[in-house]
Amino acid sequence: MFDLTKKNGNKPNFIDLFAGAGGLSEGFVRAGCEPIAHVEADTAAACTLRTREAFHVLRGRGDLSGYFAYLSGQLSRDEFYSLAFGPRSSSVINAEIGAKSLSHIFNQLDIQIGDRKLDLIVGGPPCQAYSLVGRARSEQKMVGDKRNYLFVYYAEFLRRYRPKFFIFENVVGLLTAREADGTRYFDMMWSLFKDLGYTVEYQVIAADEYGIPQKRKRIILVGRRGKKDGFFPELEKIPTDFLVEDAIGDLPSLRAGKGVPSAILLENPPSRWLAESGLLSADKSTTWHEARPHNPRDLKIFKKVVNRWNKNGERLSYNDLPESLKTHKNRSSFLDRFKVVAADLPASHTVVAHIAKDGNYYIHPDNAQNRSLTPREAARLQTFPDDFYFEGASGKPSRTSAFKQIGNAVPVLLAEKISQKLVENWS
Repeated sequence: MFDLTKKNGNKPNFIDLFAGAGGLSEGFVRAGCEPIAHVEADTAAACTLRTREAFHVLRGRGDLSGYFAYLSGQLSRDEFYSLAFGPRSSSVINAEIGAKSLSHIFNQLDIQIGDRKLDLIVGGPPCQAYSLVGRARSEQKMVGDKRNYLFVYYAEFLRRYRPKFFIFENVVGLLTAREADGTRYFDMMWSLFKDLGYTVEYQVIAADEYGIPQKRKRIILVGRRGKKDGFFPELEKIPTDFLVEDAIGDLPSLRAGKGVPSAILLENPPSRWLAESGLLSADKSTTWHEARPHNPRDLKIFKKVVNRWNKNGERLSYNDLPESLKTHKNRSSFLDRFKVVAADLPASHTVVAHIAKDGNYYIHPDNAQNRSLTPREAARLQTFPDDFYFEGASGKPSRTSAFKQIGNAVPVLLAEKISQKLVENWS
């Protein structure tokens, strides 16, 4: 593993705000950073964070048998947490960040940070308010949306804890989203961070240029306390000879409505990409390889979409479907609402949280399976490790919640690369 030890001999510590399922955090942990706390409003995602924290606790003890016992149903979630944490509580704070909750969150963070100096804050507010797709559907509703101003609360954490660095991740639409008077939110946050004593640098990063099997563009802002510049973690672009097939092709064949969220053993040999990525589980198992059911009409459409791609390398427009299969009145926009995740391309199209609503935009490339992607296949495209389990809020598995968490995440291996380069510029 890359040595992230700072010059004083300690490894960088961090807190993760608006943490989601922890894709960004997982990448930093893989690179050797120490998480102090995570703050997340969604209960299911907060449970996922607790489960992953427990995984890392047990791995640190050199014994993951309790974790795999939990995934296979031999331990309840409470029993698993008790095994990992004992009498102490998890470091995950399940709270919505806002004016009413700041004092409570600060009190909890103060306890967890103790007398340590916080090195780094990572995270990014929910992106729906800046999303180009969301704005295209309802530009007027986005103006004045309180989610547009969550960066103000992010800044309050910088003001209180004064970390040396922060990393703020969001959608590219942040660069163009504006207030009613035309002021860019990006300019507002830039000025705010500067007023707090931070120099800020940013880049738009395309994940597929760095070995991630998915086209996903995000803006990454990195702030450093003080006036020194030239610290942005410059990532080395990676030419790839891998395909989407290498990311998902080893998983067991499934038909629609089949599979399980619990642990299964992988019997097929992994691709070279998987073997080299470090995503495979120590016990060769994985979870959440469960396909959602589909109605007969959608399954017929799926076959046509996959056939068009496999035969001609073309995307099927909604208007190309037979009238008997069309149910949408809108025939002028969103004509690619049915889309195959092409196995023969180096990267899939972007996995987003809408995958939780239906799988029509994420059709599996194998017509023999005739279905949409499973949560595990989507997680593979987001480079989550196979032993990463996505929780439901109630303690029972929720495929919808798993999809939502995966679609909202930062690709883990991209976060790892950012972390590695950031610490190179630490001094």
